[in-house]
Parts: sequence; C-alpha cells; structure tokens
Amino acid sequence: MQAMTLPLSQLFAPMLGIFAAMYLLAPTFPVARLWARVAVFVAVWLVVARYLEWRIFTTVLPASGTWYQVGWIWFCLFVELLTFADQFILYLIFLRRTDRSSEAAEHERRLRNLPGDALPSVDVFIPTYDEPLEVLEKTITGALCLDYPNFQVWVLDDGRRPWLKELCEHKGAGYLTRADHVNAKAGNLNHALTKTNGEFFAIFDADFVPQCNFLMRTIGFFADPKIGIVQCPHVFYNEDPMQANLGLHRGLPDEQRFFFDSIMPARDGWDGAFCCGSNSITRRAALRAVGDALPTESITEDILLTLVLLRKGYITRYLREPLAIGLAPESLAAFFVQRQRWARGAIQTLYLAAGPLGRGLGLMHRLLFFPTHWLSLGVRALMVVVVPIVFMWTGITPVIDVTPESVFYYLFPAILALNGGISCFAPHKHFPLAAQVSATIQSFKLLPTVLATLVKPKGHAFKVTPKGAAARGASYASEIFWPAAALMALTIIGLVLNTIPEWRMIDHPAAFPMVAFWSIVNVVVLFFVCMTSLQARMPRTEERFEIDEPILISTAGGELLSGRIKDISLAGAGFLTDSGASGLFGRAAPLRVHIMQVGWIDATVVQHRGQLVGVKFNLARSLERDLLIRKLFTGALLRGNNAVSCSVNRAMFKKIWSMNAQLPHVVTKGAQSAPAECLPAESLVIPPRPRTDDLAHLAGVRSLHPTSSIESSLGRLAEAVS
Repeated sequence: MQAMTLPLSQLFAPMLGIFAAMYLLAPTFPVARLWARVAVFVAVWLVVARYLEWRIFTTVLPASGTWYQVGWIWFCLFVELLTFADQFILYLIFLRRTDRSSEAAEHERRLRNLPGDALPSVDVFIPTYDEPLEVLEKTITGALCLDYPNFQVWVLDDGRRPWLKELCEHKGAGYLTRADHVNAKAGNLNHALTKTNGEFFAIFDADFVPQCNFLMRTIGFFADPKIGIVQCPHVFYNEDPMQANLGLHRGLPDEQRFFFDSIMPARDGWDGAFCCGSNSITRRAALRAVGDALPTESITEDILLTLVLLRKGYITRYLREPLAIGLAPESLAAFFVQRQRWARGAIQTLYLAAGPLGRGLGLMHRLLFFPTHWLSLGVRALMVVVVPIVFMWTGITPVIDVTPESVFYYLFPAILALNGGISCFAPHKHFPLAAQVSATIQSFKLLPTVLATLVKPKGHAFKVTPKGAAARGASYASEIFWPAAALMALTIIGLVLNTIPEWRMIDHPAAFPMVAFWSIVNVVVLFFVCMTSLQARMPRTEERFEIDEPILISTAGGELLSGRIKDISLAGAGFLTDSGASGLFGRAAPLRVHIMQVGWIDATVVQHRGQLVGVKFNLARSLERDLLIRKLFTGALLRGNNAVSCSVNRAMFKKIWSMNAQLPHVVTKGAQSAPAECLPAESLVIPPRPRTDDLAHLAGVRSLHPTSSIESSLGRLAEAVS
C-alpha cells in the first residue's frame, strides 16, 4: 500500500491538517453565514469521500474466503454506510439555522400593546395518567400563572382520580376525563378538543411547568397564516440519568441539549422542525383542516401531526427559548420507557401514508423525517464494541489489507473531520465520548425495539414515562450492567489472550496495536456504561436550587434574625446565619422564615452545622405554597441577581431569568410600605401567625385559588395589617 511507503511527515499530514483546520481554524469561522457553513460541509465530506474510496475499494471489494468471513466484512461496511448516511443528513440540516428570539420579542411587544379582549383564546391542556401530586401540582400552578388575558387551563385526567378533580376545583382549573383510554395521550387530547373551543391550544406534559410569558412569546408567530404549530425546547431542572449517575451535572449538558439547542434550530431553517408533544401551541384552524383531531396511527402523535399539517401547507416553527421547564427521566428505567416509545413511533411512520415515504413531501422533508437515527443508533453502537471482540476471539476480520499506516492516513482524518465539523456547527454541545456512552447504553434496549417494530409496526401499547416516586425504583439497571460488564470482560480477556503466542487468534501482528487501541477505548466506554447503570441515591424528593438572597428567621423564643439563603426547594431550605446565633437552632426546633415574594412559612430545623442551618418547610396546600412554586418554577417573580440559580442547567436558567421583568418586592408595616431592602430587620413587625405580607405580588397571582379563596386571603391580610 502506498501509505506504508510514505515518510512520517506525509503519513501524518492529512490527520494534522484536518486537526488544524477543524479544531483551530474552523472555530473562528462566522458559521452564522451560509458560505462558512458550506465551506465546513464541503471540507468534511471531501475527507469522508477520500476515506470511503479507500474503505470500499481496498478493504472490502478484494475480500475472499468463506461465506461468513466475506458476509461479516460486507455487514460491517453496511453498518458503517448507514452511519455515514445519518451523519450526512445531519450535516445537510446544519447548512441552515435560525434564531427566532428577536422575532418573538417583536411579537410580544405588539401583543402587549393590544387590549386583552383582542388577543385570541387559548386552551391550555395538561394531559395526565398516573403522575403523582408532587409532579402535577407544579404544572397546574405554573399554568394558572400564565401572563395572558384570555386562556383556560384544562387538566385531562386519564386516571380518573377524585383527588385531582378536587385539586383542580380548588385552584380554578378545568377538569376533563373520559370513560376509556383509547389511543392513550392522543385520544385524551382528542377528547378534550371536543369539549373546548379555544382558537389555539397549548400542551404541557404533566411534568413541564410553563414560564409565565410562554403564551406572550409564542402566540404572535401565528400572525403568519402558514404557521400551524410553535414548539419550544424541553429544558430540565433536574439531572438526567447520565448526569446523576456519573456525577457530571456541572460539566456535562443534559442528553437532549444537542438536539434542542443545535439540531432543532437547524431543522427550523428548513421548515422541518416538529412538534415534540409538550411545550407546544397549535392553531385550531390548522387542525380542523386535517380532521380536527390528532392522528392516532402512531404512538408518537406529535411528529405525525407535524407531517400531516406539513402536507396541508402548515409549518411548525421552533423558538429556542426555555419557556417551560420539566423533569428529565429520573432513572434509566424511565429513560428507556421514553426512548423506546420515541423509537417505536418513528419507525411506525415508515408504514403510514402520512409518514416520510408517503406522497406530498419534498426530498429534503423526506430526509428530515426519515428515522435514520433510530435505525442506525443501536446497531452502530453495538458493532463498535462487538467487532474487536469477534476479531480477538475468532480471528474473523472486519476488513482486509489494513495497516497502522493506512489507519493514520485514511481513518483518523475522517473521524477528526466528522467530529470537528459538528463542533463547528454546535460548539460546546457535542461531546463524542459522552455521545458514545449514551448510544451504547441505548443500544441494549433500543435495538430490539427497532427490530421488533420493523417486523410488527402495530399493536404496541403506549407506555407513560414514570415520574416522581414511580420513577425511583431499582438500585441499578441489571439488563444494562451485566451485558456491558460481560462485553468489557470479553474485551479485556481477548486482549490478554492475544498477547500470548500460543493462544493468539490475530494472525497479523501489525493489526494487534490497532485492535488494542480500539479495545481500550471500548473498555472506557463500557466502564462508563456500567457506572451509568448504577442508580445514584436521591436523598431529596424535591430538587434544590442555589440562591443568594436575604431571609428573616423568627425563632420559637421570639428572636428575629437575618441570614442568607444558600439553597431552596419546595420542601425546605438551607441558609447561613451569624456565628453567634448557633445556639438558637436546636434540632427539630420550630421556626418561621420569611421568603421574599412568598411570605412567612412555618419550618422545622433538620440540620445545624456551624453557620449553616437546614430547615424543612411545614407547607400544606396554601397560597404561600403556590407563591413558592411560582417563585421557583415559573420565572414570574425572579429578580435579577437574587434569581434562583439551578445547579444543573445554569446557563438555561439564566436565560429564563433575563426574559422576565423584575417585579417590586414590598413588605408591609402598618399602613406604610417600602422596599424590603430599605427596612432594617428590627423595624419589621412579626405577625402572631404565618401570613403573606407581599400584597403587591398577591395581586398578580391569577387563579391560583378560586376567587373566594383569593378574596379571603386578601381580607385576612388586610385585617392583620390594620
């Protein structure tokens, strides 16, 4: 082979050149411009074409031997070509991208200048089946806090739970149920559509809390009559299984960030974004054009609805703003329920007239909606692990005529180019090692699902992703841990055996260093797969958010102290006090704490270490509880530097805070009001019982309780003040 006779300077020239171009030069490219994106695209695929020419004509076509040896070589090539096809479509998508934030801001300014009765009506649907109160409470409360004059919240209960009906009546939300569970979530939504008549309908899964300005930022896009759906990203306030189990929540973005932050804005540039089920708003007139109901032929009714509307000339618009926050799957079991449903639904669309292979779509939209990712993900990840094991244990090679020199000359430049190009298009969003670990984990479950759905596309039940306590089960995913551990053991033992001449299965000594390097990388990946399958302990039922703002503490002995909150959740808080106050906080001691924008809350000391005090809130259903939910989850009361700072997706939360205007904070003393930061602690009057002092914020709470409850609360406060 020619590469074997090249001097080292020429042998490594392609790899070093690609590294310099993709990792040093390309990041300085103005990738927002079309010419720069095209340049990266062309450069990457020229390198890949060079590799494929060598791969096909040198390592495959000359193959000879038994049927299974040649068959294995061709099968490995097929998997590789399938992977390249998926990557090629991804690169095509990245040739365009959008940022609709400035457009959303213009629409919001226009809407806020209109009288309230001029804005279209919106039905807000919260479909639910078996989610617990701890999950639903936040979503319902957040939906009722939407800053929009003409909407109605509807909880669509497919579980027919009396306590949920009572909760909705108490808060002022509508409640709908039905006699059966036909067509699962799609059927639930279709039933609600027959009972409501809003001009638009928004959908929030039971675990997604809308931000207060969701409707104001999205409804304006429908001024364009061709917009059928507006979709916002899924953003999470908790750690996903990989972040939690590997302890990488600060250094690793959640598993869906690459899709929602990079792929979806690019799809939007091709008018190929799609509805993702939750955090979307749909034009009712567009739905009427396709039968006034969501399609039910696939268990992923959202993406099928996008395709149905696309054929009628309606576009799904994507707004990359965190306008709703929710729960990522809290365990690998919940994660797999979700991903298996997505994979199965995507494969089902291949068999439908409304799917990507049906009539009425252009070539680019067919490519955008063809499920190449789900078809290639599982088999690709498993093959990466299995191929060197097969080679080391049987001597059956996946290629012929490959030398270490040819690997450096052809393969490594292609790998560097593909990953470098994605890093240019999606900086700080793509992590190759993490992506490989995630793909390997998913392959164990998704590959059987994909193959089963290809053979039998219909007849699969819709499974709801477990949330809350239902998601926290086994201590580890045995169906992932043991296969990964077995593959890791086979890889390590195979390496050891092939170092012993009498037991060696690899006939070509020059091939062993390449296989050894490949195997070591696989061992690292499989080790992380095993670690990810071990469920991290979840010490708290509620997520805690970092915060830095003042707090007032009233002890059982009548002392009034000040401090600063360190972290807070719906269940409790940690705060710092002066060192001299340490003797006042005995374990289980009762306290009352004043939280800005919430009011006074009964609490109990559960931890005391130095200046740090941990308390548990004794916060039953009340206006104060709803105000705390609003403060933590909806963005309605967040104030500049005092905003809650989520430790998981910090950058995304900062964007949430920046999009919400500051509201004044007022505490009341007698008939006078002043900013809290202007009043010395000793001038505050501590009420004889917990109450909410912030009348200004209470006036802004819409429908957290029925009108009678609001009036009674305000009356109680007015009486206490006077």
